[in-house]
Amino acid sequence: MNTLRTGLLMAALMGLFLAAGYLLGRQQGMFIAFLLAGGMNLFAYWNADKMVLRMHGAREVDRGSAPEFYGLVEELAQRAGLPMPKVFIMDNPQPNAFATGRNPENAAVAATTGLLRLLDRDEIAGVMAHELAHIRHRDTLVMTMTATIAGAISMLANFGMFFGGGRDRNNPLGPIGVILMIVVAPLAAMLVQMAISRTREYGADRGGAEISGQPLALASALGKISRAAHQIPNAAAEANPAMAHLFIINPLSGMRMDNLFSTHPDPATRIAELQKLAGEMGAMHPRGAGPWETAPRYTSGPWG
Repeated sequence: MNTLRTGLLMAALMGLFLAAGYLLGRQQGMFIAFLLAGGMNLFAYWNADKMVLRMHGAREVDRGSAPEFYGLVEELAQRAGLPMPKVFIMDNPQPNAFATGRNPENAAVAATTGLLRLLDRDEIAGVMAHELAHIRHRDTLVMTMTATIAGAISMLANFGMFFGGGRDRNNPLGPIGVILMIVVAPLAAMLVQMAISRTREYGADRGGAEISGQPLALASALGKISRAAHQIPNAAAEANPAMAHLFIINPLSGMRMDNLFSTHPDPATRIAELQKLAGEMGAMHPRGAGPWETAPRYTSGPWG
């Protein structure tokens, strides 16, 4: 269902792009804007992972420098059937995590020091399984595609008046309509892009619960991260708000509600869905009999 919804939203975004291009810039404006936006996002596709990790001061770790965390990710990646991603730690007191990379073969996962201190191992496993689910679902590619189209729509809005949109007497919108379209089209594109981002979060929650085998651990982690994220500022995220959608919980302050302007679903809604999933799986947290006896079980202890 989430895949179908994402496909429909992407189709709507493309339809909005075509309509805005015709009404604002005609074929010439649409073509130029799409080329510029495509070039920008092609660069981001190949370099966004390095840029994001650098923005957040992430340092790569291995089995020698962070044996328990690295080993946990390695075990979860094996369960998910994924190549081992690069593993990073961000020196940041806010508990949070994200995944990046253009495909499973060139992926990375990153967690903050705040997350490693606040959560127990079962909860950390749930969070990192969520990020691995993003990689397995190729969500980074999906969001790159939507960013390309949304960027093209914004460029059309900027270029619209220069390509005859406001001066063409045959334009069905008229000058006032064109001005409204210049304002409305980018806003509508942003809303659709955010809706796609929220849809992918639900899918990653389910996928992460299935990889770790402990949906209630992930639910517990979401609750803890959500409460702490709005009390502990994330300076790097505040400086780069366009990257907020990458994190498992919105790292920005003042965005707690599940509304059209949020890149993330309401944590309470996500927790309720995971609790429902736990009932379907017959899972118990933190340990108990059930159909997921083969799921990894993590005991408490110091991190390396």
